Amino acid sequence: MKIYLPNSAFLGNIDSFFRGFDPSDPQTLQVTANKNWISVHPLVLTMLAALGNTITPENLHFEVLEARSKHYFERMGLFKHLGLYSGMSITEHDPSGRFIPLTQVIDATDLTRFVTDMIPLLHLSPTHAEPIRYIVSELVRNVIEHAETREGAFVAAQYYPKSNTIRIGICDAGIGITKSIRRSHQASGDLQAIRLALTPGITGTTPREGGNEQNAGAGLFFVKSIAAVNGDFFGIYSGNAFYKLLRQDKESRDLLHPDPFEDRHSAGQDYPYWQGTAIGIDICLDAHERFTTLLGHIRGAYARAVRERKRDRYRKPVFI
Repeated sequence: MKIYLPNSAFLGNIDSFFRGFDPSDPQTLQVTANKNWISVHPLVLTMLAALGNTITPENLHFEVLEARSKHYFERMGLFKHLGLYSGMSITEHDPSGRFIPLTQVIDATDLTRFVTDMIPLLHLSPTHAEPIRYIVSELVRNVIEHAETREGAFVAAQYYPKSNTIRIGICDAGIGITKSIRRSHQASGDLQAIRLALTPGITGTTPREGGNEQNAGAGLFFVKSIAAVNGDFFGIYSGNAFYKLLRQDKESRDLLHPDPFEDRHSAGQDYPYWQGTAIGIDICLDAHERFTTLLGHIRGAYARAVRERKRDRYRKPVFI
């Protein structure tokens, strides 16, 4: 496998980073990088960590970083997770409220620690922070329980004060969206599987509309909807497919679409194969006063979508 760290890779322009990934020869990993400056979304860090855990240390070749921003990767814990000595010496200040370094979440204890660390990063009141904490914890918990990987999930997050935005990356090298969804639903390919996974009430754990008590199939829909209403990006990459929610027009931000293809988006299923699932989330924290209302809209749209699909099913003619 080969991966190149470009000058910039955030959700708005991350497509080229994905397309540059070479998944051939899965027994080795070669990482090269821009020589001058590297600025990336936390999702990129989690992908590198997930890949690094699939190979033996002697088959990992990480080019010595020359970029002036190279210390970021050391501070976020990338080299520690890859078992590499970077040769960099940095002063580690308290990350609380600024970022969460790369964290491997294997069990419930790890997950509790991660979501606890995430609360100060949100810079919100407990009332407003709680829904985001809950949604993100649900996404990570799904990896632990259903991705079928002993390595669990890799997560990282960073707060950007200038834009008052938190960016979160969640990645695993498990079975991927398609195999997970096909346990209970039909999906013609990776992009169709992602579409189903983003549809409220659809989960691979049960064919039942609305999910079950353990998994309502709402986590990805909630995260996508928060990004849509705030005009942020959201992306999910699994198998050969990548779906990206683009920034919504202001006049349409209050419209929550159960079908992710009705949102302003880009999507394709001709990307290099990613074993597992990679999710990138941007959440602007400016709209504090709208957040409670937003959650009400999200939950309302979710309930309506489930009811409508059930109604459509019963309307279909039955031939005997």
